[in-house]
Amino acid sequence: MTADFRYRGTELDLFATATNWKRYLARSLRPYISGRVLEVGAGIGGTTAALCTGREARWVCLEPDAELAAQLEARRARGDLPGNCAVRSGGLADLGGEDGDFDTIIYIDVLEHIENDAAELAAAAARLDVRGRLVVLSPAFQWLFSEFDAAIGHFRRYSKRQLLALTPAGLRPEAAFYLDSVGMLASMANRLLLSSAAPSLAQVRLWDRIMVPASTIADRVVARKFGRSIVTVWYRA
Repeated sequence: MTADFRYRGTELDLFATATNWKRYLARSLRPYISGRVLEVGAGIGGTTAALCTGREARWVCLEPDAELAAQLEARRARGDLPGNCAVRSGGLADLGGEDGDFDTIIYIDVLEHIENDAAELAAAAARLDVRGRLVVLSPAFQWLFSEFDAAIGHFRRYSKRQLLALTPAGLRPEAAFYLDSVGMLASMANRLLLSSAAPSLAQVRLWDRIMVPASTIADRVVARKFGRSIVTVWYRA
């Protein structure tokens, strides 16, 4: 990501209402997040508010879209984000030496927006401290690629094999699993039947209120072997 990046999507506010999904995401990812955290592509702070507990040593919200970064800074100034948060505008290359290395670097629904994903992950790995973790969540399965994916600037969706193939030098896989097996049905319907370029508020509420709670149970039953999203975690040996 570069500092002149402009986000094409308009759905960030819409998905900020998905409170059940944010809670499920937090339960699934927090065991891998600690210390000095860098969140790449923090958007308007919806994921920050869900994942950041305030107990981390530091949480840097990095956002390449200058307008979204300004919104993030306004939220931080109002106290809508935990006090350990700081906002940086730009991409990884724009981080100064004063920011140092990180114990955790996270990409939540971000990597699919980056054309050269392998180079991005390699650059992120270079900013990890010893025993640091790189955590990525992205939309799963290329065969589910829809008009909505294209409309918001996705280059691809991922399988477990594809993400593991991007393992940066010096890092080792720690975990790889899918989330939201029931929500995958909604993605299938959109891909095969609706072909919608944007979900409605009613659709997001249906998914979040009905499908996500069902997925919290179903994902355990299917051992997280498929789902709407894929999570991969690497660590520096």
